[in-house]
Amino acid sequence: MMRRREFIATLGSAAAAWPIAARAQQGDRVRRIGVLLPYDENDPVMKTWVSAFTQALAGLGWIDGRNVRMDFRWGSDDINRIRAFAQELVGLQPDIIVAGTTPATVAVQRETRTIPIVFASVAEPVASGIVARLDGPNGNVTGFAILEASLGGKWVELLSEIAPGLKRAAIMFNPDTAPSSVYIPSLETAARSLKVMPIAALVHSDEEIEAAITALGREPGGGLVVMPDTFTDVHRASIIPAAARNKVPAVYHLSAFARDGGLLSYGADRVDSFRRAATYVDRILRGEKPGDLPVQFPTKFEMVVNLKTAKALGLTVPPSLLARADEVIE
Repeated sequence: MMRRREFIATLGSAAAAWPIAARAQQGDRVRRIGVLLPYDENDPVMKTWVSAFTQALAGLGWIDGRNVRMDFRWGSDDINRIRAFAQELVGLQPDIIVAGTTPATVAVQRETRTIPIVFASVAEPVASGIVARLDGPNGNVTGFAILEASLGGKWVELLSEIAPGLKRAAIMFNPDTAPSSVYIPSLETAARSLKVMPIAALVHSDEEIEAAITALGREPGGGLVVMPDTFTDVHRASIIPAAARNKVPAVYHLSAFARDGGLLSYGADRVDSFRRAATYVDRILRGEKPGDLPVQFPTKFEMVVNLKTAKALGLTVPPSLLARADEVIE
């Protein structure tokens, strides 16, 4: 693998420039942070995100086991488990709760309207009912959105660019967990302009994933757009091999898909989102109110191209696309 552009770290707030020793003077009380993530604890992607979050907190003077205690709970893509853990975390009465995605944030918010909540990766915070407004959310919730409505069109354009024979694009998501409506208008507009027919591929299980991709691959010209969704993230080990077996080119929102063998990914850098979430945790622990902190949007997007997968699919990646990639897997 080779990087095409180095990540340039930026300071999230003026507080990041303070000497750590001065920032660490928080008194004797150990602060408690609850963290609810709707993924499996052993998922290597999750380990990367959590590491980014904890390292950013440490850089701001909050050291787990020293002046903060972090209680992690893992939902493993089980909504009942996520809700039970949300209730459990609220019962611990932490100073703040960090929620990974929309299902986790909604579950925690159902349990408390007083404990501060910072979400790290929510697609549609207003449409999901998490906040009333973005610039000053009020209440006890704020955080970092991965929302960029134009991404829907971008995915179709990229898929058409890497697979010029594209005629049909299946839009895959689980309607029970995916906040995908914001992407649909730009996706449909791009599909019309490219003369590509969008097809809904609603999935709830590995069996439905297999059936949808198998049906798509029966005729030439089929492609797959995998939407932002906790379900598809967790089930990428089923989606990627099914696409390969059926010779279906696919574009994904999360870089982990391309690194795990998917063809192409483009989307918000989730590591950066979790790193930035630490800045809001820091500010709230120092006395600011979550309702006074605006919801923030992605500042860094990344494109990953897997040349090995392209070759297996019989595709030639255009040089113009390679030039725009942040990472090319060879």
